Amino acid sequence: MRDADRLAFESLGRMRDFGQTRTADFPAKSKGANLFAELADIVAELETHAAAQTAGKTSAQTGTMSKAAARAALLEDLEAIRRTARAIALDNPAFANNFRLPRGHLNDQELLATARSFAAEAVQYKDEFIHNEMPADFIEDLNADIESFEQATTAQHLSTEAHVAATQAFDTGLERGLNIKRQLDVVIRNKYRNDAPTLAAWLSASHTKRPDKHKAKTTDTPTQPSK
Repeated sequence: MRDADRLAFESLGRMRDFGQTRTADFPAKSKGANLFAELADIVAELETHAAAQTAGKTSAQTGTMSKAAARAALLEDLEAIRRTARAIALDNPAFANNFRLPRGHLNDQELLATARSFAAEAVQYKDEFIHNEMPADFIEDLNADIESFEQATTAQHLSTEAHVAATQAFDTGLERGLNIKRQLDVVIRNKYRNDAPTLAAWLSASHTKRPDKHKAKTTDTPTQPSK
Protein backbone atom coordinates (compact mmCIF):
# COMPACT_ATOMS: atom_id res chain seq x y z
CA MET A 1 0.00 0.00 0.00
CA ARG A 2 1.28 3.45 -0.90
CA ASP A 3 2.23 5.60 2.08
CA ALA A 4 -0.22 8.35 1.09
CA ASP A 5 -3.09 5.83 0.89
CA ARG A 6 -2.14 4.25 4.22
CA LEU A 7 -2.07 7.61 5.97
CA ALA A 8 -5.43 8.60 4.47
CA PHE A 9 -6.87 5.23 5.53
CA GLU A 10 -5.62 5.73 9.07
CA SER A 11 -7.26 9.16 9.25
CA LEU A 12 -10.61 7.64 8.21
CA GLY A 13 -10.27 5.13 11.04
CA ARG A 14 -9.62 7.90 13.56
CA MET A 15 -12.63 9.84 12.26
CA ARG A 16 -14.82 6.74 12.65
CA ASP A 17 -13.61 6.38 16.25
CA PHE A 18 -14.34 10.07 16.88
CA GLY A 19 -17.93 9.54 15.76
CA GLN A 20 -18.38 6.34 17.76
CA THR A 21 -17.47 8.12 21.01
CA ARG A 22 -19.95 10.93 20.32
CA THR A 23 -23.04 9.11 19.07
CA ALA A 24 -25.17 10.90 21.64
CA ASP A 25 -24.39 14.22 19.91
CA PHE A 26 -25.95 13.06 16.63
CA PRO A 27 -29.63 12.04 16.71
CA ALA A 28 -30.74 9.13 14.52
CA LYS A 29 -31.19 10.10 10.85
CA SER A 30 -29.31 13.38 11.35
CA LYS A 31 -26.77 14.36 8.74
CA GLY A 32 -23.88 13.62 11.08
CA ALA A 33 -25.28 10.24 12.17
CA ASN A 34 -25.78 9.14 8.57
CA LEU A 35 -22.30 10.24 7.52
CA PHE A 36 -20.60 8.51 10.45
CA ALA A 37 -22.57 5.30 9.77
CA GLU A 38 -21.51 5.38 6.13
CA LEU A 39 -17.93 6.10 7.15
CA ALA A 40 -17.91 3.08 9.49
CA ASP A 41 -19.07 0.83 6.65
CA ILE A 42 -16.41 2.21 4.31
CA VAL A 43 -13.63 1.70 6.86
CA ALA A 44 -14.76 -1.92 7.36
CA GLU A 45 -14.67 -2.45 3.58
CA LEU A 46 -11.23 -0.89 3.34
CA GLU A 47 -9.91 -3.19 6.05
CA THR A 48 -11.11 -6.17 4.01
CA HIS A 49 -9.62 -4.83 0.78
CA ALA A 50 -6.32 -4.00 2.49
CA ALA A 51 -6.04 -7.56 3.81
CA ALA A 52 -6.80 -8.97 0.34
CA GLN A 53 -4.30 -6.56 -1.19
CA THR A 54 -1.56 -7.74 1.14
CA ALA A 55 -2.43 -11.40 0.63
CA GLY A 56 -2.47 -10.97 -3.14
CA LYS A 57 0.86 -9.21 -3.17
CA THR A 58 2.46 -11.88 -0.98
CA SER A 59 1.02 -14.65 -3.15
CA ALA A 60 2.24 -12.93 -6.32
CA GLN A 61 5.75 -12.63 -4.90
CA THR A 62 5.71 -16.26 -3.81
CA GLY A 63 4.36 -17.23 -7.23
CA THR A 64 7.20 -15.37 -8.92
CA MET A 65 9.76 -17.38 -6.95
CA SER A 66 7.96 -20.66 -7.64
CA LYS A 67 7.74 -19.86 -11.32
CA ALA A 68 11.44 -18.98 -11.45
CA ALA A 69 12.30 -22.34 -9.89
CA ALA A 70 10.01 -24.19 -12.32
CA ARG A 71 11.53 -22.29 -15.26
CA ALA A 72 15.05 -23.19 -14.12
CA ALA A 73 14.15 -26.88 -13.82
CA LEU A 74 12.58 -26.89 -17.27
CA LEU A 75 15.54 -25.16 -18.87
CA GLU A 76 17.85 -27.66 -17.20
CA ASP A 77 15.88 -30.52 -18.78
CA LEU A 78 16.07 -28.93 -22.22
CA GLU A 79 19.77 -28.23 -21.94
CA ALA A 80 20.49 -31.83 -20.96
CA ILE A 81 18.53 -33.09 -23.97
CA ARG A 82 20.17 -30.57 -26.31
CA ARG A 83 23.63 -31.42 -25.02
CA THR A 84 23.04 -35.15 -25.40
CA ALA A 85 21.59 -34.68 -28.88
CA ARG A 86 24.71 -32.81 -29.97
CA ALA A 87 26.86 -35.71 -28.78
CA ILE A 88 24.68 -38.21 -30.65
CA ALA A 89 24.91 -35.98 -33.74
CA LEU A 90 28.67 -36.59 -33.94
CA ASP A 91 27.77 -39.93 -35.50
CA ASN A 92 24.45 -38.77 -36.95
CA PRO A 93 24.72 -35.08 -38.02
CA ALA A 94 21.00 -34.68 -38.73
CA PHE A 95 20.06 -35.73 -35.21
CA ALA A 96 20.75 -32.39 -33.53
CA ASN A 97 18.38 -30.49 -35.81
CA ASN A 98 15.41 -31.82 -33.86
CA PHE A 99 16.69 -30.52 -30.53
CA ARG A 100 17.77 -26.91 -30.99
CA LEU A 101 17.20 -24.25 -28.35
CA PRO A 102 16.29 -20.79 -29.68
CA ARG A 103 18.85 -18.12 -28.96
CA GLY A 104 18.29 -15.51 -26.29
CA HIS A 105 15.68 -15.35 -23.52
CA LEU A 106 12.61 -17.46 -24.11
CA ASN A 107 9.27 -16.03 -23.02
CA ASP A 108 6.75 -18.35 -21.39
CA GLN A 109 5.04 -19.40 -24.61
CA GLU A 110 8.33 -20.01 -26.44
CA LEU A 111 9.70 -22.05 -23.55
CA LEU A 112 6.60 -24.23 -23.35
CA ALA A 113 6.48 -24.71 -27.12
CA THR A 114 10.13 -25.74 -27.19
CA ALA A 115 9.72 -28.09 -24.24
CA ARG A 116 6.70 -29.79 -25.79
CA SER A 117 8.57 -30.16 -29.07
CA PHE A 118 11.52 -31.78 -27.30
CA ALA A 119 9.21 -34.14 -25.41
CA ALA A 120 7.43 -35.22 -28.61
CA GLU A 121 10.60 -35.65 -30.66
CA ALA A 122 12.44 -37.52 -27.92
CA VAL A 123 9.95 -40.38 -27.87
CA GLN A 124 11.24 -41.98 -31.09
CA TYR A 125 14.86 -41.54 -29.99
CA LYS A 126 14.39 -42.54 -26.38
CA ASP A 127 16.75 -45.52 -26.58
CA GLU A 128 19.53 -43.36 -28.07
CA PHE A 129 19.25 -40.91 -25.18
CA ILE A 130 19.17 -43.63 -22.55
CA HIS A 131 22.18 -45.25 -24.24
CA ASN A 132 23.97 -41.97 -23.51
CA GLU A 133 23.09 -42.25 -19.80
CA MET A 134 19.99 -40.05 -19.78
CA PRO A 135 17.59 -41.31 -17.06
CA ALA A 136 15.10 -43.90 -18.29
CA ASP A 137 12.25 -41.59 -17.27
CA PHE A 138 13.71 -38.38 -18.72
CA ILE A 139 10.70 -37.80 -20.98
CA GLU A 140 8.27 -38.30 -18.09
CA ASP A 141 10.39 -35.94 -16.00
CA LEU A 142 10.31 -33.34 -18.77
CA ASN A 143 6.53 -33.58 -19.06
CA ALA A 144 6.18 -33.22 -15.30
CA ASP A 145 8.35 -30.10 -15.34
CA ILE A 146 6.27 -28.69 -18.20
CA GLU A 147 3.14 -29.16 -16.11
CA SER A 148 4.80 -27.62 -13.04
CA PHE A 149 5.82 -24.56 -15.04
CA GLU A 150 2.31 -24.17 -16.45
CA GLN A 151 0.79 -24.43 -12.97
CA ALA A 152 3.26 -21.94 -11.49
CA THR A 153 2.56 -19.50 -14.32
CA THR A 154 -1.20 -19.77 -13.82
CA ALA A 155 -0.88 -19.36 -10.05
CA GLN A 156 1.25 -16.25 -10.50
CA HIS A 157 -1.25 -14.73 -12.93
CA LEU A 158 -4.18 -15.41 -10.59
CA SER A 159 -2.36 -13.91 -7.59
CA THR A 160 -1.41 -10.84 -9.58
CA GLU A 161 -5.00 -10.40 -10.75
CA ALA A 162 -6.27 -10.74 -7.16
CA HIS A 163 -3.79 -8.11 -5.99
CA VAL A 164 -4.75 -5.70 -8.77
CA ALA A 165 -8.48 -6.21 -8.09
CA ALA A 166 -8.04 -5.62 -4.35
CA THR A 167 -5.98 -2.49 -5.01
CA GLN A 168 -8.65 -1.11 -7.35
CA ALA A 169 -11.40 -1.84 -4.82
CA PHE A 170 -9.35 -0.19 -2.05
CA ASP A 171 -8.73 2.92 -4.16
CA THR A 172 -12.43 3.22 -4.97
CA GLY A 173 -13.42 2.81 -1.32
CA LEU A 174 -10.79 5.28 -0.18
CA GLU A 175 -12.14 7.92 -2.55
CA ARG A 176 -15.62 7.37 -1.15
CA GLY A 177 -14.24 7.75 2.35
CA LEU A 178 -12.49 10.99 1.49
CA ASN A 179 -15.74 12.37 0.09
CA ILE A 180 -17.44 11.54 3.41
CA LYS A 181 -14.57 13.24 5.20
CA ARG A 182 -15.18 16.48 3.29
CA GLN A 183 -18.86 16.44 4.18
CA LEU A 184 -18.24 15.55 7.82
CA ASP A 185 -15.68 18.30 8.21
CA VAL A 186 -18.36 20.89 7.47
CA VAL A 187 -20.85 19.27 9.84
CA ILE A 188 -18.34 18.95 12.69
CA ARG A 189 -16.99 22.48 12.36
CA ASN A 190 -20.51 23.87 12.46
CA LYS A 191 -21.68 21.70 15.34
CA TYR A 192 -18.65 22.26 17.55
CA ARG A 193 -17.73 25.80 16.56
CA ASN A 194 -18.13 26.90 20.19
CA ASP A 195 -16.51 23.76 21.63
CA ALA A 196 -12.79 24.28 21.13
CA PRO A 197 -11.60 21.00 22.80
CA THR A 198 -13.95 18.81 20.73
CA LEU A 199 -13.16 20.68 17.54
CA ALA A 200 -9.45 20.29 18.26
CA ALA A 201 -10.00 16.54 18.73
CA TRP A 202 -11.73 16.39 15.35
CA LEU A 203 -8.99 18.31 13.61
CA SER A 204 -6.43 15.92 15.07
CA ALA A 205 -8.43 12.84 14.08
CA SER A 206 -9.14 14.02 10.54
CA HIS A 207 -5.65 15.32 9.84
CA THR A 208 -3.78 13.28 7.23
CA LYS A 209 -0.02 13.29 7.60
CA ARG A 210 2.13 13.67 4.56
CA PRO A 211 4.37 10.77 3.54
CA ASP A 212 7.98 11.05 4.64
CA LYS A 213 9.87 12.11 1.52
CA HIS A 214 13.07 10.63 2.90
CA LYS A 215 11.49 7.21 3.42
CA ALA A 216 11.77 4.63 0.65
CA LYS A 217 8.58 4.64 -1.37
CA THR A 218 6.29 1.64 -1.08
CA THR A 219 4.26 0.83 -4.16
CA ASP A 220 1.55 -1.67 -4.94
CA THR A 221 2.76 -2.52 -8.41
CA PRO A 222 2.55 -6.32 -8.55
CA THR A 223 5.30 -8.44 -9.92
CA GLN A 224 4.65 -8.72 -13.61
CA PRO A 225 4.77 -12.16 -15.16
CA SER A 226 7.21 -12.59 -17.96
CA LYS A 227 5.69 -12.70 -21.43
